Amino acid sequence: MEHPILLSLCAFSMMMVGLTFVGYRFLYKPGRFMKQLGTPVIGGGEHRVIDEIAEPQASTIVTVLHQIGSRVPSSETDITSLRTDLIRAGYRSDTAVAVFFGLRIFATFMMLVISLAIQARMPDNNVMRIAVLVSGCAAGWILPGFFLEKRITKRQETIRLSLPDALDLLVVSVEAGLGLDQAIQHVARELQMSHPELSEEMSLVTLEMRAGKRRSEALRNFAERTGESEVRKLMAILIQNDRFGTSMGESLRNHSDFMRTQRRQQAEERAGKVGVKLVFPIFFFILPSMLIVAAGPGILQIFKYLFPMMKQIH
Repeated sequence: MEHPILLSLCAFSMMMVGLTFVGYRFLYKPGRFMKQLGTPVIGGGEHRVIDEIAEPQASTIVTVLHQIGSRVPSSETDITSLRTDLIRAGYRSDTAVAVFFGLRIFATFMMLVISLAIQARMPDNNVMRIAVLVSGCAAGWILPGFFLEKRITKRQETIRLSLPDALDLLVVSVEAGLGLDQAIQHVARELQMSHPELSEEMSLVTLEMRAGKRRSEALRNFAERTGESEVRKLMAILIQNDRFGTSMGESLRNHSDFMRTQRRQQAEERAGKVGVKLVFPIFFFILPSMLIVAAGPGILQIFKYLFPMMKQIH
């Protein structure tokens, strides 16, 4: 073996990643869920919301990444755009931008080390070696952004799927006599267990209004933080009803019916695309297997009897 130390480090890294995943999946996550179940159902909701939104204590790795990323020169426009993406992904810490830059530098360095290790087994071609180095460094710089976009998309989808339940609770709360502020607070408290992402965003709306912001401004900030089109539509309806004094319950009920109709149409559209998407798997995987099962014995008989007969004719 040419590089036993490198192989040992790779094996140790894979083992640590596997143990971390198993520990998070089977120990930390169920423990956190049981801890949430143990909290009282009534009372103390405001303090729980503030404690959940508060920034947790940074670990050693996060501190190191923050120190590395804080030294990266960047423009104010890039920082603003990146901070918006991080907020939409659920990272609201003041140090999130610096930590992300530090993660990018660390990933670039790791990909550079991997590219240098690969070059020992590459042919003696300088152009190819330079291309591998450049490609590895570029991949290390781009991959964190790619995973951040995936995180944003997943969180937006989670919030979008949580909206119908929140709308139903809002309609019930408003029609029961609660004001919009109290209804949003009540819905945020009720959705803590089933839809924590949406509950957190609505809790932030309540905290912003208590801090002195206007209701319309807090709702616009909610739509901007999520970046989800359905949330923008809902916030526009709430702002319009608050401005013109129209019926809040009727508007929310109509929008809830519209969202259900839209989701049913999207489900029908996806069901209609199934046939087209199955063409290639059927043609490349299922059809050859069926041909082998159906025509295989006949083909074997042809090879066994017909070909020898043709040789005797000649």
